[in-house]
Amino acid sequence: MRRRVRATFIFALLALFLLFAFFSLHLSRYQILKKDIQNLTPRPLHTINYAILDNPPPPHVPQLSHLRTRHVSSIGDSIATVSVLLPAWEVLVIASPDFAQLDYSCLFQNKHTSPATFSGVLPFTNRTTFKCVLPNSVRRLRPFFQPVLIRSSEVDQSPVKTAELIRWNFMAYESFSTEHDVVLFVKGVNNRQGTKRSPSEFRCVFGDGSVKTSVTSSIQEVFRCPHPELRVDEERIKISLEIVAKNVVVPTLAYYMPPRPTKEAHKSLLCACTMVYNVAKFLREWVMYHSKIGVQNFILYDNGSDDDLPKVVNELNEEGYNVTTIFWIWPKTQEAGFSHSAIYANHSCTWIMYLDVDEFLFSPNPTWHTSSNNILSSHLLKTSQHRWNIGQVMIRCNEFGPSNQTSHPVEGVTQGYTCRRKIEQRHKSIVLLNAVHLSLLNVIHHFELKDNFRSKQIGTEKLVVNHYKYQAWSEFRTKFRRRVSAYVVDWMQAVNPMSKDRTPGLGFDPIEPEGWVNKFCEVRDDGLKLLTQKWFGSNSNASHQHTMAWAAKDI
Repeated sequence: MRRRVRATFIFALLALFLLFAFFSLHLSRYQILKKDIQNLTPRPLHTINYAILDNPPPPHVPQLSHLRTRHVSSIGDSIATVSVLLPAWEVLVIASPDFAQLDYSCLFQNKHTSPATFSGVLPFTNRTTFKCVLPNSVRRLRPFFQPVLIRSSEVDQSPVKTAELIRWNFMAYESFSTEHDVVLFVKGVNNRQGTKRSPSEFRCVFGDGSVKTSVTSSIQEVFRCPHPELRVDEERIKISLEIVAKNVVVPTLAYYMPPRPTKEAHKSLLCACTMVYNVAKFLREWVMYHSKIGVQNFILYDNGSDDDLPKVVNELNEEGYNVTTIFWIWPKTQEAGFSHSAIYANHSCTWIMYLDVDEFLFSPNPTWHTSSNNILSSHLLKTSQHRWNIGQVMIRCNEFGPSNQTSHPVEGVTQGYTCRRKIEQRHKSIVLLNAVHLSLLNVIHHFELKDNFRSKQIGTEKLVVNHYKYQAWSEFRTKFRRRVSAYVVDWMQAVNPMSKDRTPGLGFDPIEPEGWVNKFCEVRDDGLKLLTQKWFGSNSNASHQHTMAWAAKDI
């Protein structure tokens, strides 16, 4: 009897163990990772340069058996696409040049779909991009394969073989050819700010991988190498980066373009450059004001805006301003974008001022207000360049608070935000492009210079940057989307809570702190408000309130 009870007990325990094991296995199969997608580690690429192949690998290459190719469906002849997994489960789908902007959907590996929204056209390769959201059902799967772009009315949703999704944090994403070399932009190799690995650790790889050139400079996301000796036909040639010691070639979206002769053109003395996302409501005020003080050209690196930015830019250009937009969709690449601008704009700009759209250069000295255009452009920049070999002018910032505003001020930020912190924070720069170091190293708005140039700090009694940083909560909370800097932690990541890059008293969630409207208010400062009213305001209404020129347009 005891033996029977003991056997029954053991059998029950064994059954419970097997049931628990099966249940655990079932759960683990469908569990969604809690870590952000950026922390997923890409697979090693072994010894094959599959990162730069457009066509299917030959059947005799067993290492590539896990790779698949895919084409756009139902658009006549098959058209190749390539896809990248971005943060927040977004998928960027890149199609061929001159691709029709029709109604498409993304078809994923498990036959589930999501709408594909037109995102923009890559400016240097003219390729069309779409965005779609990775369905919840696909997020449970491993690995992630690239979707197929189909027309939304497509009935045939048969399974297709595709390549694995490229990860946004490990890829070569852009290149630029100068007269003397190629500049390649790569994420995931130098992961720390200012990192400078030996160039001998890398090689630039062209086409099918048979042509390589040495890397001459390696810092942050910027790599430079000589032009290859190859015959360039009409067909596009991919370029990537080889990590020599690991025998790995980074997955790439970048194409090599041979240098083209540039015509001698008139150079603007002063340009302004910034990276933007959904700034349509702020842009007109920023452009009109800085044009008044001497900025001649504006260069916007658009980080995927989906507001009325194109409309506002077109209106400004029609009114005689010179605003150029570069579609720069790559996440967390502000430093790389500014490095790109230093070579892209070198033929058209002498100096570039790096300011965000919520930052306004201002002189507290009243003598500057009558002829600020001449003083800033002619006196400050020309004199600094020729007399003292100054390659960079550095200007401190005043950070303004919400100033009791609960929504975006109708007449603009210069009118609505008039209370700031007492101590100046950080600095922004105006840079002489010919003085920028060949490495193109920059750390959020200031550059490393060549040995024969130096930087000059301007006193706040002459120039200061009004940074309208802590705006009404409805505007400020948009910062939680993502920080554009590659080396600054996003607001919602619970890391470095005491960092100066974080807002004092703000947590990791987009929840309005108590008393937000009155925070960061230590000094009343209406100097720029009064100056802009003088330059751009009219008070013809009965209330004697100023109507600003930039508020006249219905954005």
